[in-house]
This record gives sequence, structure tokens and C-alpha cells, in this order.
Amino acid sequence: MGYLELVWQIFVDNILGKPEFFIGIIVFIGYLLLKKPVYEAFAGFIKGTVGYMILNVGSGGLVTTFRPILAGLNGRFGLNAAVIDPYFGLNAVNTALESIGLASSWTMISLLIGFVLNIVLVLFRPVTKIRTLFITGHIMVQQATTATWIIFYAFPQYRNGIGAVLIGVFVGVYWAVASNLTVGATQRLTDNAGFAIGHQQMFAVWFADKVAAKIGNPKKRLDDINLPNWLSIFHDNIIATGTLMLIFFGSIMILLGEPYLREIDKTFVASMAFPTYIISKSLMFSVYLAILMMGVRMFVAELTASFQGISSRILPGVLPAVDCAAVYGFGSPNAVLFGFVCGAIGQFVTIAGLLIFKSPILIITGFVPVFFDNATIAVFADKRGGARAAAILSFASGILQVLGGALAIIIFGLAGFGGWHGNIDQSTVWVIQGLVINKLHLVGYIIVIASMLAIPWIQFKRSSSPESYNENLE
Repeated sequence: MGYLELVWQIFVDNILGKPEFFIGIIVFIGYLLLKKPVYEAFAGFIKGTVGYMILNVGSGGLVTTFRPILAGLNGRFGLNAAVIDPYFGLNAVNTALESIGLASSWTMISLLIGFVLNIVLVLFRPVTKIRTLFITGHIMVQQATTATWIIFYAFPQYRNGIGAVLIGVFVGVYWAVASNLTVGATQRLTDNAGFAIGHQQMFAVWFADKVAAKIGNPKKRLDDINLPNWLSIFHDNIIATGTLMLIFFGSIMILLGEPYLREIDKTFVASMAFPTYIISKSLMFSVYLAILMMGVRMFVAELTASFQGISSRILPGVLPAVDCAAVYGFGSPNAVLFGFVCGAIGQFVTIAGLLIFKSPILIITGFVPVFFDNATIAVFADKRGGARAAAILSFASGILQVLGGALAIIIFGLAGFGGWHGNIDQSTVWVIQGLVINKLHLVGYIIVIASMLAIPWIQFKRSSSPESYNENLE
């Protein structure tokens, strides 16, 4: 028994305690299972491992660069500031896990459990009514990370393998059920292109598709609106993120004042002018976010390749659930920017409300939710309810992202860690589910899982015919 404990401890210290190696090994094994040559499996191991190490560099840079500013808000005004962005949320959760002595490798174990469960639910689709397999790897990592903290926070007694199973079941069921919800909406938008949405706004896509026709007019589409050409610059992630952070962090730094920032931030050297400091600090967000995203793309590309290869062999005919950006070419060319602008306005108005009403939590806009969520909602809403529905629903999404993000930080004890996932599903559905689990514990967890599993059956029962549902037309 002592020998087994020693082997397990070595595994925990050198593999589970080193997520980059854990990812690399998963990729290596996945390629071998796909009967790839050993040298390709080795190359996958290297790329997966290095990708995760690059992610750690970007994540660490975000912390060291912006912690003094966020801490300054708390120190000077008693405000806990947090960025609502899945990458900042990922970093916040990893920091929170470290604060309680846990490694982020539990997230990767849970991710595997969740993905396998999604496959099982699809394999038994005559019973489960699940028709989609979630394969958007980087989103799986972000959501599994957030779920890790939600479950470990609710069940401190299960901060172990049992907790990892609870997390895996939660995310696996969510991936399967939520992506399945988007089938009808996506098929209508794309003229049966044969895929569903596997991203961060799946419940929101379903809601927009159902509600848009009731609040708008599909005959008055966004195609009839001419947007200013200068807005096209925000198609670039770096420009959009840099601009947003320059506005938000720049305003915060001006509010904190030069003398105070020189006192708390040792990198603010005497020779540096205050405007230079503001611009440099704000744009470093884009720098480290780009580094972090590059790392995520690198190791997720390897994970996704092995996952897709396996799933395509055993699940023919099932709809893949992919990145929300896949639908942008099927909607109005104006919808993406229109949704971004309306969602950003909704966020800005709500953040102003938090300041006016002296909220203990200050939310800072993150690029990923304000762009991708609201652009996607606008594309679907415009299809069914025209410009009015696109404006109303993306604006409402911006409000909910901020309010839900602030509520999540309070409910899940993340104040002081600097971030929350921020996307619309995670700031609405997950907040409600997390609250139920926190209050009712295991009973609440069972209620949440059972409620999600009931959704595909409700969809099936309400479909016009079993044939249309099974043929992915509804």
C-alpha cells in the first residue's frame, strides 16, 4: 500500500501538479489511439505542453500588470474590481484554486469526464434525445475551469476525485443539452448547414430565436441600416480589446491619481510620464491576452484534433457543436458590429449604475463577452425579428452580463481574484444553477442535472414530429 501511495504522490506532484504535462500526455495518448505515428504523437505532446506553458506566461502577466490597479481600487475606495472575460475568469479561478492548495489539473480531468459523458449521451440519443457533440476545445477549457471553482466552492468536502466527477458530469450535461438547444435556431439561420453552436451563449441563442419574432419585425432587417465605416476596425480583436481597456483602465487610473499609483506600483518609475503609464498599462492587457490566447489555441488545437478523430469514428451523423463565429457569414453583415455596439452600451450603462448605487463590486468590460455574445445574439435575433429585436436583445445581454457577473463574484467568493467568466450563459444560467447548488448542496446538484437532462425531452415532445427532430430540423 505504501508503494502505491508513493507512486500516486509522484503522479500528483509531477503530472497533476503540472497541468502542462498533463495536457501533453492526454494529447500523446489521444494520437496513439488514433493510430498516428509515434513521432506525430510526440509532436502533439510538445505543442500541447508548450501551448499550456505559453498560457501560463500570459496569465501571469495579466496578474502582475493589473493587480496593483485592481488592488488600488479596493485600497482607496473599498471596491473589488473584476474583469468579466473568460480568460480573466480562467486566471481568477486558477488563482483561487491555488489559494486553497489545489492544482488546476483537476479541471483537465473534469474536462475529459465531461467530454466522454457528452459522447455517451449522444450514443444513447434514442433515450436522451441529444443530437450534438460539443467540440469547441478552448471553450471547454474555459467552462470546465469555471465549473471547477463552482463545485469545489459548494462542496469543500469533495475537493478531490469525487469533486472532479461532479464537475465533469455538470459540464458534460451542459455541453450536450445546451448545444442541442441551438439546433433548430442554427438550422433555420444557415439553411440546414449541419452544425450547432458550441460556445458560451447557447441558452441565449435559443432564447433570442424564440423571443425575437415577438418583439421585432423580420421585414426590417439590419441590412437596411448603414453603419459607419470606422466601426470596422473593431473586427480586430487586438484593436477592440486595446480600445476597451484604454477606456476602462485609463479611466480607473485617472480616478486613482498619479501620486497614489506611483506609491503602489513600483513599475511606475519617476522618469515615466502619467499619460505614457496609462497607455502602456492599458495596452499591456492586449499584449498578455494575445499571449494567453495563443497558448490556448496551440494546446486546444491538439486536444481538438484527437477528440474530433475519436468522435467521428464512433458517432457518425451527429451534429458537431462549433464556435459561434461559424454563423457570422449566414447573417446580416451589419449584425456582428451592431450587436457588439448595443451590448457594449448595455454594459457601460449598467457599470455606471453600479458606481452610482455604490456597489461593492466594480465590473470592468472584457472583450470576449461584449463582442462574441452580443454579436451572436444579434445575428440570430435579426433573422427572426429584424433590427429592433437585435438591438433590444443584445442591449439586454450587456446588462445581464454585468449584473450577473457582479452577482457571481459575490455568490462564489471570487472577490479579490480579479475576474469572472462573464459570458451570458455563465452570468445567467450558471449563476442560478450555482446558487441552487450552494443552497441545497447535493440535492440542489441533482435538481440542476435532472433539470438539464429534461430539456431535450421537452424539445422532442414539442417538436412537430419525431422525424423532423431526429433529422435535426428542429
